[in-house]
Amino acid sequence: MPLTAFALAYLFQLPPELAAGVILVGCAPGGTASNVMAFLAKGNVALSVSATAVSTLLAPIMTPFLTWLLASRWMDVSFWTMFVSVVQVVLLPIVLGILVQYFFHKQVNKVISVLPLVSVIGIVGVASAVVAVNRDALFTNGLLIFLVVLLHNCLGLFIGFWVAKLLRLNYSDQKTISIEVGMQNSGLASSLATVHFAPLAAVPSVIFSVWHNISGPILATYWSRKGEADAQVATEDKSIKS
Repeated sequence: MPLTAFALAYLFQLPPELAAGVILVGCAPGGTASNVMAFLAKGNVALSVSATAVSTLLAPIMTPFLTWLLASRWMDVSFWTMFVSVVQVVLLPIVLGILVQYFFHKQVNKVISVLPLVSVIGIVGVASAVVAVNRDALFTNGLLIFLVVLLHNCLGLFIGFWVAKLLRLNYSDQKTISIEVGMQNSGLASSLATVHFAPLAAVPSVIFSVWHNISGPILATYWSRKGEADAQVATEDKSIKS
Protein backbone atom coordinates (compact mmCIF):
# COMPACT_ATOMS: atom_id res chain seq x y z
CA MET A 1 0.00 0.00 0.00
CA PRO A 2 2.80 2.54 0.64
CA LEU A 3 4.39 1.76 -2.74
CA THR A 4 1.03 1.84 -4.51
CA ALA A 5 0.28 5.22 -2.93
CA PHE A 6 3.68 6.56 -4.03
CA ALA A 7 3.11 5.31 -7.60
CA LEU A 8 -0.36 6.90 -7.78
CA ALA A 9 0.88 10.22 -6.39
CA TYR A 10 3.69 10.27 -8.97
CA LEU A 11 1.51 9.07 -11.87
CA PHE A 12 -1.24 11.64 -11.28
CA GLN A 13 1.24 14.42 -10.41
CA LEU A 14 -0.65 15.28 -7.24
CA PRO A 15 -0.01 18.55 -5.40
CA PRO A 16 2.39 18.11 -2.45
CA GLU A 17 -0.30 18.12 0.27
CA LEU A 18 -2.46 15.55 -1.51
CA ALA A 19 0.53 13.38 -2.41
CA ALA A 20 1.64 13.32 1.23
CA GLY A 21 -1.92 12.55 2.34
CA VAL A 22 -2.32 9.63 -0.05
CA ILE A 23 1.05 8.19 0.97
CA LEU A 24 0.17 8.58 4.65
CA VAL A 25 -2.99 6.51 4.11
CA GLY A 26 -0.88 3.80 2.51
CA CYS A 27 1.58 3.84 5.42
CA ALA A 28 -1.14 3.53 8.07
CA PRO A 29 -1.72 0.16 9.78
CA GLY A 30 -4.68 -2.06 8.99
CA GLY A 31 -8.12 -0.78 9.92
CA THR A 32 -10.16 -2.51 12.63
CA ALA A 33 -13.16 -2.70 10.28
CA SER A 34 -11.18 -5.30 8.32
CA ASN A 35 -11.81 -7.82 11.11
CA VAL A 36 -15.58 -7.48 10.66
CA MET A 37 -15.24 -7.70 6.87
CA ALA A 38 -13.13 -10.87 7.18
CA PHE A 39 -15.83 -12.40 9.36
CA LEU A 40 -18.59 -11.46 6.91
CA ALA A 41 -16.53 -12.78 3.98
CA LYS A 42 -16.08 -16.12 5.78
CA GLY A 43 -12.34 -15.51 5.92
CA ASN A 44 -9.78 -16.36 8.57
CA VAL A 45 -10.83 -14.02 11.40
CA ALA A 46 -7.93 -15.06 13.66
CA LEU A 47 -5.47 -14.14 10.89
CA SER A 48 -7.27 -10.83 10.32
CA VAL A 49 -7.18 -9.87 14.01
CA SER A 50 -3.52 -10.92 14.29
CA ALA A 51 -2.52 -8.92 11.19
CA THR A 52 -4.34 -5.81 12.42
CA ALA A 53 -2.83 -6.13 15.90
CA VAL A 54 0.73 -6.61 14.62
CA SER A 55 0.52 -3.76 12.10
CA THR A 56 -0.93 -1.48 14.80
CA LEU A 57 1.86 -2.31 17.24
CA LEU A 58 4.45 -1.67 14.51
CA ALA A 59 2.78 1.60 13.47
CA PRO A 60 4.77 3.93 15.77
CA ILE A 61 7.94 2.91 13.92
CA MET A 62 6.78 1.87 10.44
CA THR A 63 4.24 4.63 9.72
CA PRO A 64 6.65 7.54 10.38
CA PHE A 65 9.56 5.75 8.69
CA LEU A 66 7.67 4.81 5.51
CA THR A 67 6.06 8.26 5.32
CA TRP A 68 9.46 9.90 5.68
CA LEU A 69 10.95 7.54 3.08
CA LEU A 70 8.24 8.03 0.45
CA ALA A 71 6.63 11.44 1.10
CA SER A 72 9.82 13.47 1.61
CA ARG A 73 9.88 13.98 -2.14
CA TRP A 74 6.88 16.30 -1.75
CA MET A 75 6.98 17.63 1.84
CA ASP A 76 9.24 17.77 4.89
CA VAL A 77 8.55 14.82 7.20
CA SER A 78 9.81 14.61 10.78
CA PHE A 79 10.15 10.99 11.88
CA TRP A 80 10.38 11.72 15.60
CA THR A 81 7.46 14.14 15.89
CA MET A 82 5.27 11.75 13.91
CA PHE A 83 6.49 8.86 16.08
CA VAL A 84 5.32 10.71 19.20
CA SER A 85 1.95 11.45 17.57
CA VAL A 86 1.37 7.79 16.63
CA VAL A 87 2.24 6.69 20.16
CA GLN A 88 -0.25 9.23 21.53
CA VAL A 89 -3.01 8.32 19.06
CA VAL A 90 -2.54 4.53 18.92
CA LEU A 91 -0.59 3.00 21.79
CA LEU A 92 -1.57 5.34 24.62
CA PRO A 93 -5.35 4.80 24.18
CA ILE A 94 -4.80 1.03 24.06
CA VAL A 95 -2.83 1.09 27.33
CA LEU A 96 -5.36 3.40 28.98
CA GLY A 97 -8.24 1.23 27.76
CA ILE A 98 -6.67 -1.88 29.28
CA LEU A 99 -6.09 -0.09 32.60
CA VAL A 100 -9.62 1.32 32.73
CA GLN A 101 -11.09 -2.08 31.89
CA TYR A 102 -8.98 -3.72 34.62
CA PHE A 103 -9.59 -1.22 37.44
CA PHE A 104 -13.15 -0.08 36.56
CA HIS A 105 -14.62 -3.24 35.08
CA LYS A 106 -18.15 -2.76 36.47
CA GLN A 107 -18.40 0.87 35.38
CA VAL A 108 -17.15 0.02 31.88
CA ASN A 109 -19.81 -2.67 31.47
CA LYS A 110 -22.52 -0.10 32.21
CA VAL A 111 -21.48 2.26 29.41
CA ILE A 112 -19.96 -0.14 26.88
CA SER A 113 -23.14 -0.28 24.76
CA VAL A 114 -22.94 3.49 24.19
CA LEU A 115 -19.26 3.59 23.18
CA PRO A 116 -19.74 2.54 19.51
CA LEU A 117 -22.12 5.48 19.06
CA VAL A 118 -19.59 7.82 20.69
CA SER A 119 -16.94 6.48 18.32
CA VAL A 120 -19.12 7.03 15.26
CA ILE A 121 -19.97 10.59 16.35
CA GLY A 122 -16.28 11.32 16.85
CA ILE A 123 -15.35 9.98 13.40
CA VAL A 124 -18.17 11.89 11.70
CA GLY A 125 -17.10 15.05 13.56
CA VAL A 126 -13.49 14.76 12.38
CA ALA A 127 -14.56 13.98 8.80
CA SER A 128 -16.99 16.92 8.76
CA ALA A 129 -14.33 19.31 10.04
CA VAL A 130 -11.82 18.19 7.40
CA VAL A 131 -14.39 18.53 4.60
CA ALA A 132 -15.52 21.96 5.84
CA VAL A 133 -11.97 23.33 5.98
CA ASN A 134 -11.18 22.02 2.48
CA ARG A 135 -14.50 22.79 0.78
CA ASP A 136 -12.98 24.90 -2.00
CA ALA A 137 -10.21 22.39 -2.67
CA LEU A 138 -12.78 19.59 -2.90
CA PHE A 139 -14.70 21.50 -5.55
CA THR A 140 -11.48 21.86 -7.54
CA ASN A 141 -9.80 18.48 -7.00
CA GLY A 142 -12.58 16.30 -5.56
CA LEU A 143 -12.95 14.02 -8.58
CA LEU A 144 -9.19 13.49 -8.88
CA ILE A 145 -8.83 12.70 -5.16
CA PHE A 146 -11.72 10.25 -5.29
CA LEU A 147 -10.25 8.51 -8.35
CA VAL A 148 -6.84 8.13 -6.67
CA VAL A 149 -8.41 6.86 -3.43
CA LEU A 150 -10.62 4.40 -5.32
CA LEU A 151 -7.64 3.05 -7.27
CA HIS A 152 -5.53 2.84 -4.10
CA ASN A 153 -8.14 0.79 -2.26
CA CYS A 154 -9.07 -1.46 -5.20
CA LEU A 155 -5.43 -2.14 -6.11
CA GLY A 156 -4.74 -3.04 -2.49
CA LEU A 157 -7.62 -5.52 -2.44
CA PHE A 158 -6.59 -6.98 -5.81
CA ILE A 159 -2.84 -7.22 -5.15
CA GLY A 160 -3.39 -8.61 -1.65
CA PHE A 161 -5.58 -11.40 -3.00
CA TRP A 162 -3.25 -12.39 -5.82
CA VAL A 163 -0.07 -12.27 -3.74
CA ALA A 164 -1.75 -14.60 -1.22
CA LYS A 165 -2.83 -16.80 -4.13
CA LEU A 166 0.70 -16.91 -5.56
CA LEU A 167 1.96 -17.92 -2.12
CA ARG A 168 -0.56 -20.79 -2.26
CA LEU A 169 -2.46 -19.82 0.85
CA ASN A 170 -5.91 -21.36 1.16
CA TYR A 171 -8.95 -19.50 -0.16
CA SER A 172 -10.03 -18.29 3.29
CA ASP A 173 -6.60 -16.75 3.89
CA GLN A 174 -6.55 -15.21 0.40
CA LYS A 175 -9.77 -13.35 1.16
CA THR A 176 -8.44 -12.25 4.53
CA ILE A 177 -5.11 -10.95 3.19
CA SER A 178 -6.97 -9.06 0.45
CA ILE A 179 -9.16 -7.29 3.01
CA GLU A 180 -6.27 -6.63 5.40
CA VAL A 181 -4.17 -5.03 2.66
CA GLY A 182 -6.99 -2.98 1.14
CA MET A 183 -8.49 -1.54 4.34
CA GLN A 184 -6.38 1.02 6.21
CA ASN A 185 -6.65 2.88 9.50
CA SER A 186 -7.67 6.06 7.71
CA GLY A 187 -8.70 7.71 10.99
CA LEU A 188 -5.09 7.63 12.17
CA ALA A 189 -3.90 8.89 8.78
CA SER A 190 -6.37 11.78 8.92
CA SER A 191 -5.24 12.94 12.36
CA LEU A 192 -1.54 12.67 11.43
CA ALA A 193 -2.08 14.54 8.16
CA THR A 194 -3.87 17.39 9.94
CA VAL A 195 -1.16 17.75 12.59
CA HIS A 196 1.99 17.24 10.50
CA PHE A 197 1.11 18.44 7.01
CA ALA A 198 -1.88 20.61 6.10
CA PRO A 199 -5.68 20.29 6.32
CA LEU A 200 -5.78 19.40 2.61
CA ALA A 201 -3.54 16.37 3.27
CA ALA A 202 -6.30 14.87 5.44
CA VAL A 203 -8.84 14.79 2.58
CA PRO A 204 -7.61 11.50 1.02
CA SER A 205 -7.92 9.85 4.45
CA VAL A 206 -11.50 11.04 4.90
CA ILE A 207 -12.53 9.89 1.43
CA PHE A 208 -10.71 6.59 1.95
CA SER A 209 -12.56 6.12 5.24
CA VAL A 210 -15.91 6.43 3.48
CA TRP A 211 -14.97 4.47 0.37
CA HIS A 212 -13.36 1.41 2.00
CA ASN A 213 -16.48 1.04 4.14
CA ILE A 214 -18.39 0.68 0.87
CA SER A 215 -16.00 -1.51 -1.11
CA GLY A 216 -15.25 -3.76 1.89
CA PRO A 217 -18.88 -4.78 2.58
CA ILE A 218 -19.56 -5.24 -1.14
CA LEU A 219 -16.60 -7.60 -1.50
CA ALA A 220 -17.39 -9.39 1.77
CA THR A 221 -21.01 -9.92 0.68
CA TYR A 222 -19.89 -11.30 -2.69
CA TRP A 223 -17.46 -13.74 -1.07
CA SER A 224 -20.01 -14.77 1.54
CA ARG A 225 -22.66 -15.57 -1.08
CA LYS A 226 -20.09 -17.29 -3.28
CA GLY A 227 -19.07 -19.45 -0.31
CA GLU A 228 -22.69 -20.41 0.35
CA ALA A 229 -23.24 -21.25 -3.33
CA ASP A 230 -20.05 -23.34 -3.48
CA ALA A 231 -21.06 -25.19 -0.31
CA GLN A 232 -24.48 -25.94 -1.77
CA VAL A 233 -22.96 -27.27 -5.01
CA ALA A 234 -20.55 -29.45 -3.02
CA THR A 235 -23.46 -30.85 -0.96
CA GLU A 236 -25.46 -31.60 -4.11
CA ASP A 237 -22.48 -33.35 -5.74
CA LYS A 238 -21.95 -35.41 -2.62
CA SER A 239 -25.62 -36.40 -2.59
CA ILE A 240 -25.50 -37.45 -6.25
CA LYS A 241 -22.37 -39.56 -5.70
CA SER A 242 -23.86 -41.26 -2.66
